Amino acid sequence: MATILGTSSSAILASKPFSIPSLSLTSSGLSFGRKYYGGIGLVGKKGRPQFHVAVASVATDIGSVQEAQKAAAKESQRPVYPFAAIVGQDEMKLCLLLNVIDPKIGGVMIMGDRGTGKSTTVRSLVDLLPEIKVVAGDPYNSDPTDPESMGIEVRESVVKGEDLTVVLTKINMVDLPLGATEDRVCGTIDIEKALTEGVKAFEPGLLAKANRGILYVDEVNLLDDHLVDVLLDSAASGWNTVEREGISISHPARFILIGSGNPEEGELRPQLLDRFGMHAQVGTVRDAELRVKIVEERARFDKNPKEFRETYKSEQEKLQQQISSARSFLSSVKIDHDLKVKISKVCAELNVDGLRGDIVTNRAAKALAALKGRDQVTAEDIATVIPNCLRHRLRKDPLESIDSGLLVSEKFYEVFS
Repeated sequence: MATILGTSSSAILASKPFSIPSLSLTSSGLSFGRKYYGGIGLVGKKGRPQFHVAVASVATDIGSVQEAQKAAAKESQRPVYPFAAIVGQDEMKLCLLLNVIDPKIGGVMIMGDRGTGKSTTVRSLVDLLPEIKVVAGDPYNSDPTDPESMGIEVRESVVKGEDLTVVLTKINMVDLPLGATEDRVCGTIDIEKALTEGVKAFEPGLLAKANRGILYVDEVNLLDDHLVDVLLDSAASGWNTVEREGISISHPARFILIGSGNPEEGELRPQLLDRFGMHAQVGTVRDAELRVKIVEERARFDKNPKEFRETYKSEQEKLQQQISSARSFLSSVKIDHDLKVKISKVCAELNVDGLRGDIVTNRAAKALAALKGRDQVTAEDIATVIPNCLRHRLRKDPLESIDSGLLVSEKFYEVFS
């Protein structure tokens, strides 16, 4: 649920269904005829104040109502397995956390065996997502301060100088089902309304809902290629354009794209894989004790989800604070020129096509340093993230048996030593 940052006069007026006989601005504040609206001291026609109630108390009441609504909504949600309770998949968890800290890394492709917790881990990320400022009632989750993340209507309102009602809301996570149609993903235009009323009647799709959030595609390697192309183009450009019957509508679509899949069911095309910022490989846990622990923890969760989540509450809150701190700290993290040169040298010697590998490695290393609370990137940070940033960008050799991540690590130590 959203939390109101500032209570506008229109929001307060809406709390009581009374008509407004007159509205004027006096030295003592707003005048609304003889009526009483939402707890503000009002002035009658003859200038006599009829009620005097502190505005602060109104804001407090509204805030408490919002908190109660948020708590009620949280209770009604389907319980999600805690992120902190997932063990044995550190590489995947780290890639997800780094993308939440810096969405410009470009998303994660998670490939691994069946039943290794890929979907569970991604969906457990919901609890850790920080809150962001959005324009109330906007279908695109427009940022009130960034024109690049604003919908057309919000941008026009800003140009006209109109006040925007701003609220705080959790970063949104949208699940894209395999059977989704292109209209459902991109949005559609109501041709009948456009012809009869002469207006652009646009029905936003999943890309609009995912703006400034996360779009998750399970079994992405089974998704139709043309839909994958649409998703990756939108993720790269930050905009989605819908063309129908001579009508064109564009809206912001900046999201973190997370895909998961089983390599046995087929690989993505190399040019599509390259559009994902990071690539995490997930394997089946082989340690018997660890497997038993995972089974027992899952049984506890299935038996009493609420009680199980309570046991991990403090760890979840600690992770939330780490992420929020890292996001605010990220802009101050620096990386030495010498380290940048070595990163590019690794990419060049591995014959990585394009410059995405260099850019993503720099960003991921800075995000990791921010997560650790440091303002300077070290070689150790780069060593941690560079296999995930370059593994999927190497040219495939069908005769090569060694894992591509090991090839990247070997080249890293050769260059950085």
